[in-house]
Amino acid sequence: MYRSLVLPLAAAILVPLTGALPAQEPTLPDTALHAALPIDPALLHGKLDNGMRYFILRNGRPESRAELRLVVDAGSVLEDDDQLGLAHFVEHMAFNGTRNFPKNELVHFLESIGMRFGADLNAYTSFDETVFMLTVPTDTARLLPRGIEILADWAVGLTFDSAEIERERGVVIEEWRSGRGAGRRIRDQQFPVIFHDSRYASRLPIGERGTLEGFAPQELKRFYRDWYRPDLMSVVAVGDFDPREVESLIRKAFEPIPAVGTPRTREQFPVPPHDSTLITVVTDPEATSSSVALYVKRPAREDTSVGSMRRGLVERMMISMLNERFQKLGLSPDAPFASAGAGQGALVRSSEVSLLSAVAKPGRMSESLEALLTEAERARRHGFTGGELERARTNLLRGYERTYQERDKIPSAAHASALVQYALGEDAAPGIAAEYALATQFIPSITLDEVNGVAREFLAATSRVIAASAPRSDSIPVATADELREVFQLVQRREIAAYVDSVSDAPLIAELPAPGRIVETRMVDTVGVQVWTLSNGAKVLIKSTDFQDDQVLFSAYSPGGNSLVPESAYRRVALADYVVSTGGLGALSLLDLRKKLTGKVASVSPSISAYEERLNGSGSPKDLETLFQLIHLHFTAPRTDSVVFEALKQNITATLASRDKNPNAVFSDTISVTMSRNHPRAFPLTPARLDSVDVRASLELYRDRFADASDFTFIFVGTFAPDTLRPLVERYLASLPSINRVEVGRDLGIRPPQGVVEKTVRRGVEQKSRTVLSFTGPATYSAENRVAMSALDAVLDIELRDRLREALGGTYGVSVSASVSRVPWERYDFTISFDSDPARVEELTRAVFDQIDSVRTRGASDDILARVHEIARRDHETRLRQNGFWLGQLGARQRDGEPLESILTIPDRIAAVGSSTIREAAQRYLRSDNYARFTLLPEEDATASPTP
Repeated sequence: MYRSLVLPLAAAILVPLTGALPAQEPTLPDTALHAALPIDPALLHGKLDNGMRYFILRNGRPESRAELRLVVDAGSVLEDDDQLGLAHFVEHMAFNGTRNFPKNELVHFLESIGMRFGADLNAYTSFDETVFMLTVPTDTARLLPRGIEILADWAVGLTFDSAEIERERGVVIEEWRSGRGAGRRIRDQQFPVIFHDSRYASRLPIGERGTLEGFAPQELKRFYRDWYRPDLMSVVAVGDFDPREVESLIRKAFEPIPAVGTPRTREQFPVPPHDSTLITVVTDPEATSSSVALYVKRPAREDTSVGSMRRGLVERMMISMLNERFQKLGLSPDAPFASAGAGQGALVRSSEVSLLSAVAKPGRMSESLEALLTEAERARRHGFTGGELERARTNLLRGYERTYQERDKIPSAAHASALVQYALGEDAAPGIAAEYALATQFIPSITLDEVNGVAREFLAATSRVIAASAPRSDSIPVATADELREVFQLVQRREIAAYVDSVSDAPLIAELPAPGRIVETRMVDTVGVQVWTLSNGAKVLIKSTDFQDDQVLFSAYSPGGNSLVPESAYRRVALADYVVSTGGLGALSLLDLRKKLTGKVASVSPSISAYEERLNGSGSPKDLETLFQLIHLHFTAPRTDSVVFEALKQNITATLASRDKNPNAVFSDTISVTMSRNHPRAFPLTPARLDSVDVRASLELYRDRFADASDFTFIFVGTFAPDTLRPLVERYLASLPSINRVEVGRDLGIRPPQGVVEKTVRRGVEQKSRTVLSFTGPATYSAENRVAMSALDAVLDIELRDRLREALGGTYGVSVSASVSRVPWERYDFTISFDSDPARVEELTRAVFDQIDSVRTRGASDDILARVHEIARRDHETRLRQNGFWLGQLGARQRDGEPLESILTIPDRIAAVGSSTIREAAQRYLRSDNYARFTLLPEEDATASPTP
């Protein structure tokens, strides 16, 4: 896969630790600030004689696993004019033949040791680098050396078999095709402006179709020969192993590689500055929303010194405060945007960017830009308040504290990602302990003057780009470049008042509830679970773990849901959970609640589905009482806020207004309506249906669904001692109201069509298609059938990938999903989907049915079954150390009335599945006389033509 390179045009923008804007005079002497950040003393690193570097870190999470990376300091920006897209193509060829693994044997080998293609074996190509990623077990002596050998194969051992190149050509073209759409067309118009006069503008990693279709193999090999060389490569290894042993393996595998005598120069390409503000406004017939973003570019600066870290912390606090203001604005019905935000980070390796962006309401693009600039200017002129600073400081410190507490439980993949950036020279590697020590030293000393200084310099007056896009419409006006340019002068001339910060002094809970009791305790020792029955009838399952040091997950569920609402009232309350979740809790509005929870790690979210009402959430062991108070309030003190809901309703309406322009949305809606046989509850949300939602009726339904705790089951998994949980459960859960209703969800009668159903949707201007095959019907809900269905899913996933992608080169990937359900009726769903060239839909669909027929006739081969068994075993081995896995499995077993101990036997049951089980399952579930086929094809007279 290639890494997405479009900066997000929404509020959630990550800000890197370092590389921020200059702040005011720091509190440390310049000599200390100019010092380089230390290197993690636990990091074993070195450089071979041929120039290759290595970075090795021991880490025990997950156990018995190693994360290996080959980092190549070469991406698409280095392509010659006849190689556009070939950096990415070389990446693909690494999985299609090396000196030790011909053709597709590498993927098959890794599956045979329990690793999954995509999850444990992958790669990405960006503008500036290519990174190969591999996970291998370390509890078998031969596998870690084999993993290092694979990295060496990728580095110097690609075979570039001509037949494999031709097969992979189809796969890469299909990857190119799958990415086509309104977003890509808009980006293709905007990138030449954002990367003005830069080589990056013409070097997108996915490349150009003409080159992909017509390149000669020698051009591909030339890129590999020029840029895959020791002085541009690094090895990263993180995992449960002996670092010195891994160092020896790396030296043995990579030292024999000779250095290149006269290498091509690895240039660094700038993004040149410009004085004028460049503006691009693009409309597209399939765009579903309007957006406007202001980019302010600057050359990348060093980010490995102590001072750069401190400046980064100041920057993060400023961004946090500015985004809090945007969140408040977005909750007003008068806001011109649906969402907005600020951020700063890397644009490409040579350039950084400050960013203001908004998703504008229809026809309000200029107003959205005005709102963005006004808030930035308000901060520039008047600065921030002391209260805002303290909230940002508290939250940032709390984040560092949690990371430090989890330092021994951070997964190896996260460490490996950080070391990749260090290997590329894009970040420092001080280690968590050193970083935490510096953060706790710096953050308390950051002053309001420093943050305000950053705000004054956040948006420079040069190298600015406004990138805007909107749906093409005859009825909704789109701002012109001149109108957007005039917004700058408008904001500069305007009087802008200082920001007024308000914080409610209302407590989260004014009066603590009288506690109830735990009346019965049952132990399930085999899985380490306690089951408590409360005095109000509720059940509580708790499992204390040491998987994470600062995590507690919880869920709560009760049967019923909105299926109990009559059809005549359903539309008024269809969004009851959403309406209530936007209203706040108790005496606190949504904004007040967010501020009240500053520095707290505790969150709860409600949901009401057709057949169940639920709460889900998480918290830190330090904030368990806050978590329990939030749970209690969601039962006893829900509230609505009609003003906030009106604002959010406008945002949803703006999205829905253009939904029918999105081919994938129309296709998805067609499938939903068809598979429900036009049941009214399966119809998509529309502006008219949204207008039917009644805030008061929604609150009434919510209160009814959470009025009775007696039929709720609560599950807690994470870091806690059961004795510390007991008083919280008794006070906040056992005290919940109970009226002892006995409820089950009402069967709404939604049933899939029978027989063979075929539907074709013609939407879209791109020459691309999507095919979905849906097999459904009644099935006995049992552990045996679930295992058989899961194994059949895994077998077909491998076989269809090998056939449609690897053998036929007809698609980038095939998705297979299967399930057996119990509520509201016992049934199965088995879905196969793939994207392709419209001209190959029939060919590939026939290939799918041929493969299904093969499985129905012969079952699965011993080789594929062995891979499926081992993948299941290894996957289960890792999941057993994850809180989220236990939370989901405990809930499923409790609902189904199955022994909790059965969680431990999942891989054994899959290992017992033989070829006959696969064959019988395919015959039972993948019937040729009962399925639905959906095909999305482009409009027959469509032409893609975004308008600049």
